[in-house]
Amino acid sequence: MTGAAGMSGFRLRLLIGMMLVVCGVTALALWIAERKVTDDGQQQIQHAFQSEIAALHHARELRHAAVIERSQSLARKPRIHAALEDNALDLLYPNAADALRDVMNGDSDHPLQARFYRFLDAAGRVLPAPSGVDAGKLDPAEEAALSLGSLPGSQQIGYLVRNGEMDEIIAEPIISTETNEVIASIVLGFKPFDLNDSSLGMEAGIWTQGHFSLADSDDRHDTGIALALGRVPTGAPTEVVVHGSPHLVLSQLLNPGSLYPAAYEVCVYSFEDAVARRRHLRYQILGAGAFLLLGAGVASHLISGRLSLPVERLAVDSARNVTRREEAEAALEQTSGELHRSMRFSADTSHQLKTPITVLRAGLEELQKQPGVTREMSDDISALISQTSKLSSMIHDLLLLSRLDAGRLELQKGRIDLSHFIDSLVDDLSAIPGAVHLTVRAEVPQGIHVLGEKRYISMILQNLLENAWKYNLPDGTISITSSSRDGMLFLRIGNTGGGIPQQAQEHVFERFHRATVGENVPGHGLGLNIARELALLHGGDLRLIRSGDGWTEFEVSFPMAPASDTA
Repeated sequence: MTGAAGMSGFRLRLLIGMMLVVCGVTALALWIAERKVTDDGQQQIQHAFQSEIAALHHARELRHAAVIERSQSLARKPRIHAALEDNALDLLYPNAADALRDVMNGDSDHPLQARFYRFLDAAGRVLPAPSGVDAGKLDPAEEAALSLGSLPGSQQIGYLVRNGEMDEIIAEPIISTETNEVIASIVLGFKPFDLNDSSLGMEAGIWTQGHFSLADSDDRHDTGIALALGRVPTGAPTEVVVHGSPHLVLSQLLNPGSLYPAAYEVCVYSFEDAVARRRHLRYQILGAGAFLLLGAGVASHLISGRLSLPVERLAVDSARNVTRREEAEAALEQTSGELHRSMRFSADTSHQLKTPITVLRAGLEELQKQPGVTREMSDDISALISQTSKLSSMIHDLLLLSRLDAGRLELQKGRIDLSHFIDSLVDDLSAIPGAVHLTVRAEVPQGIHVLGEKRYISMILQNLLENAWKYNLPDGTISITSSSRDGMLFLRIGNTGGGIPQQAQEHVFERFHRATVGENVPGHGLGLNIARELALLHGGDLRLIRSGDGWTEFEVSFPMAPASDTA
């Protein structure tokens, strides 16, 4: 009973835990889904909103271009120029009334009909219209708002708040035909372009100097949007709340660089319908989530009763993995021990062979000196002595390799005059009978010093020079050149000859490897391997640069020694 109760309690706790996890995951998934649907819907609305605005802005730009063209043509009227250039300002407005009759006489709501016009003098001040001339009604404050601090040299665009409405004003400079200088400006007022024909139910108005006006709306609505903006509008879409209803607002500067106060075109779209649709969608998602939770609860109840079997299998698999890892570690340790014993055996064997070979060579040399030894016997003994020398050299190389493999070779580094060192090696090479007819070109500047141990650097260079001699052609050439960069000295040793076969080049530094080109040349295939290991130990490298077309070239690098203190 106690065991059954304990199992029941375990399953109950497991079920509660799974339900909490499922509820949390489901709630998170529902929240993400609701946010994604909401964001997608809002992006679609903004995209449609901005597309509609772009189309309407294109129409406004066309109308604006027509208004500017008309303003420029009015500024070029001959009768206006005559009154200004003759300083007959009392005739300015009467002459302008005749010249601008087709602009002023008509429907003032027409997009190309002016509502008023005024002239600015040379100081940028408004010249009042005399009584009896129909230049459009403006009170003194409105006329003063048309003035500029100075006479502009280019067209200026602004907006004038008048009787609760906005007028678009364009100040066009008038240029003298005699002096080609700006002598006055004509300011014309037009009805602003209306953007409220949008199929999205969008409203548009103009914001300037803290005043905002929407066409065909009440003052309460205008004031609510102005208060919601609370500052100069920006070009980025902004969400504001007006009388409890969310709106999307997009603004655009209408008169950049103008001397008149900045004016912004503000487009407003209500989100009220979109919010209602979003709320309805949220209820649908919550309903679907409730069904998902119910299904998840049933599934959790079924799954919780079967979780013990996978857990047991996991425990068994974990135990097996631990056993396999222990077996692998034991095998690795055994392999490491065998490798260490093999290296130790190689070193011990080489060391043990060294003494008997030395004794054998001494005995052969002593035997060769004995009386009664014929010339034929002496030649045979000399051949045996030569073989013991080769065997001693191989044993020395094996001992050196075992020390390199074990990491027990320590260098006693010092400054080495490499140019002097190479000269000595070249002199030694020229003393070899078979190398008499070789041409050696050594182009190594004097005074080059490297950092390393002299006997090992000598071994590296001697191996490369001997190979260049042994694998050369009769009357061939050996070239030695040097270069330096980034604190390293690069020495290249090349020679004429048959070269190394392509398939053997990648194995040239392997131990006991000898290319077919060297089958008749004495050696045991350890020299290049030892030379490279010693170069790496010095902090450099040994590479085969090329081998083909009758030329083989190796490059060895060493760290350069720091400059000595001569003080």
